[in-house]
Amino acid sequence: MTRKLGQILRRYYHNVITSIAFYPAIIALAFLIVSYLVLTLDFSDYGKQLKSQLDFLSLKDASTARTIAATIAGGILSLTVFSFSMVMILLNEAATNMSNRVLGSMIGNRFQQYVLGFYIGTIVYALFLLSTIRDIDSGIYVPALSVYLLILLTIVDIFLFIYFIHFITQSVKFETIIDRIHHQTRIQLKEKSTCQENHQVTLPSFASGHELRTKEAGYFQGFNHEELLEMCVEQNYKIAFLFPVGSYILAQTPFLTIKADRALTEKEQEDVRILVDFYRGESVKDNPFYGFKQLVEVALKALSPGVNDPGTAVLSLHVLVDLLSFQLNNLAVNAIKDEEDQVRIVFKEISFQEVFERTLLPIWDYGQNDRILRTEMKNILEQLHHFPGRAEDKALISEMFYMVSEKVKKEL
Repeated sequence: MTRKLGQILRRYYHNVITSIAFYPAIIALAFLIVSYLVLTLDFSDYGKQLKSQLDFLSLKDASTARTIAATIAGGILSLTVFSFSMVMILLNEAATNMSNRVLGSMIGNRFQQYVLGFYIGTIVYALFLLSTIRDIDSGIYVPALSVYLLILLTIVDIFLFIYFIHFITQSVKFETIIDRIHHQTRIQLKEKSTCQENHQVTLPSFASGHELRTKEAGYFQGFNHEELLEMCVEQNYKIAFLFPVGSYILAQTPFLTIKADRALTEKEQEDVRILVDFYRGESVKDNPFYGFKQLVEVALKALSPGVNDPGTAVLSLHVLVDLLSFQLNNLAVNAIKDEEDQVRIVFKEISFQEVFERTLLPIWDYGQNDRILRTEMKNILEQLHHFPGRAEDKALISEMFYMVSEKVKKEL
């Protein structure tokens, strides 16, 4: 039951934390708590004494406090609607001119979520404050401290709005989006890769292993490393995944092989399935190849007749080759060992050749008739060819470099 709950949480965790409403909701809740604490201080003996001693901290008229709170609530609400509208318009522009795949990284941007959360939090604070203001004779019973804090928050909101306009217009630039995807992908490649000289791992044989099949079709998104390794140690399992992360696997297809001392029961097989995730989504944090895929789609969309922006395609090509140059000399770790240095889990990774063919070849096929792209492809492949790497990888680069060079010569 605990593992089943963990699978459900893993499945929806990504969708929740990347939602544009996640952080605004958390911040709004925090503002609600702050409003309660400040109002408690306002009506406490210490607060009343403070307001009686310092006249500038007290409001004699409750209607004035109510007017201030109502005005601020209405004004910040308009500001929030305008800001949300800007975000939606820019997201639509990015999806139209680049790719729907880039929306995930844009929606997941933390700064814009913090700003929108601050707006909503200020509105929540103002509305909660409005519900506590009463018409009374003594100024010390008017929540003046809360009102002055609301005014301070409003001033912060105005400056945030000014910076937000600058930030959101900069973040929708093509080069900014491409650099963000490139940065995220390179970080994940570093985390999941090792140098070639440190990559020597003796993998166990799974010839006599038991195949585990999927119950329904879905996208393989990885597995719970800690719990699956713990299960393998406890039950003396050795597991090999048959597909790389991101693969779409049909129902009743073998997706992993288990080598065990005995045949597994249905319950034991289900325990393993629970630790493997199948759901939709293309998060670069789960799989760096998604970053390659998004950059390819950006380049192809830029080369389409409707957009016709070879400059953006060249930008995507540059960062793609930079990622390939890193992968050329760094191989993905494809095994997990236990504390006794025994391989327990083996998973399949996309090879350099596969990544190369899935990224550069589609761009070349689509844009080889564009002079700008042809020239830049030749120059960047010539540089990539000088990087150290395995012989078969260098041969693939040389083959494409020769093909591109011949095409450039013919068009001169």
